[in-house]
Amino acid sequence: MNLDPTRRMVGHIRALKTYEGVDPTEVLAQQAGIPLDEVIRLNGNENPFGPSPRVAEALASYPYYNQYPDPDQRSLRAVLSDYLEVDADRIVAGNGSDELIDMVLRIFLEPGQKVIDPTPTFGMYRFSTAVCGGEAVPVPRNEIFDVDVDEIEQVLDDDTKVTFLASPNNPTANIAQEWQVRRLLDTGLIVVVDETYHEFCGQTLIPLLEEYPNLIILRTFSKWAGLAGLRIGLGIMDPNLARIMMGMKSPYNVNVAAEAALTASLQDRDELLRRVECIVEERDRLFAKLQALPGVTPWPSQANFILTQLPQGLGKELFEGLARKGIFVRHFGGSRLEDFVRISVGLPHQTDAVISALESLLP
Repeated sequence: MNLDPTRRMVGHIRALKTYEGVDPTEVLAQQAGIPLDEVIRLNGNENPFGPSPRVAEALASYPYYNQYPDPDQRSLRAVLSDYLEVDADRIVAGNGSDELIDMVLRIFLEPGQKVIDPTPTFGMYRFSTAVCGGEAVPVPRNEIFDVDVDEIEQVLDDDTKVTFLASPNNPTANIAQEWQVRRLLDTGLIVVVDETYHEFCGQTLIPLLEEYPNLIILRTFSKWAGLAGLRIGLGIMDPNLARIMMGMKSPYNVNVAAEAALTASLQDRDELLRRVECIVEERDRLFAKLQALPGVTPWPSQANFILTQLPQGLGKELFEGLARKGIFVRHFGGSRLEDFVRISVGLPHQTDAVISALESLLP
C-alpha cells in the first residue's frame, strides 16, 4: 500500500509556488558574514524606529495571557472604530492583512474562478488566489505603473470575481486614483483597496464605502506603527459582509498580545505619526541621493519605500553586491522589474550606507 500523503493532496496545492518572504536578520547576517548589528535590513518595508515604547509596557503588564481572546473582537473593534472614524460593525481584524486577503478570497472565489492581478503588485494576491484554487489574471500596469482600467474591463467575464488594488502600490509606490476605483466598482467586481501604506500618503477611499457595498479596504499596523512581528491588520467593509466574515473566521484569530500592542499604539498615535513624518522626510532625501547617481532612476513614492531602476542589465548584480556588503534590499526579477530594486526607507545612516555602496558598485 502506498502511504505517501502527497498522492491525496489537492492538485492546485501540490502545484503551488511558495511566496518568498524576507529572511530573518540572523540569516541575513550569516549570508553576509557580518555581526547582527551590522545588517542593514531594507527589504521588508518595516519601520526602522520600531514600535511605540508603550507597546513593551502593555505587553509586560497584560495579566490574561492564559485566556483566549474575545472571538467577537469587541474592544478591538471599538478602538479601531474610533481611529478610523467608521462604525465598528464595518471592521474585522485579522492576523495581519494577509489573513484578510485570504478570507476575502475564500468568501467570493470558487475553484477555477478569476482574480484580476494588476501587475506588478503585491505577490500575496496571486499566492492567496492560487491557495484558494483560483486563477490570477495578470493585467499589466501602463508605462508609469498606473492601473490600466480599460484593459481590465476588456478581460472581465462571468467568472471574474475580485480585484486587488494596493494604494500606494507595492512595489511601485503610486496610488490608485478614485476615478479608477469607481470604474471598477461600477462593473460589480469585489474591489479590495489595500491601504497598507496609507499613513505615508494620507489618502484613503474609506468615504466610498457608504456608496459601494462591493468595496473592501485593508489596513495594517505593520508599517506605520512598527508591529510587523505581531501581525495585526484589519478590513473595513459593508456591515453585512463584515458579519459574514466574523462568522467564518477562526474564533481566536487575533492574539491578545497583538490586541494589547495595537491599543497601546493608538494611545501613542501622535508620536508614531511624528515618526511617519520623519520617514517621509528621509524618503525624500533618499530619492534625491538616488537621483544623483549615474544611470539610476528612482520612481516617485507615496509609501515608505522607493522602487529604483538600475542601469540596464545590472539589476541582479547590484542587488547581490549590496547583499555582500550587508545591505539587503528587494529584487523581484521578471522581465519588467529585472533591473529594479525596492529600497525601504531606513534611518539616515542607512540611507548614507546604501548610497555609498551603490557609488562603489556602479560602473
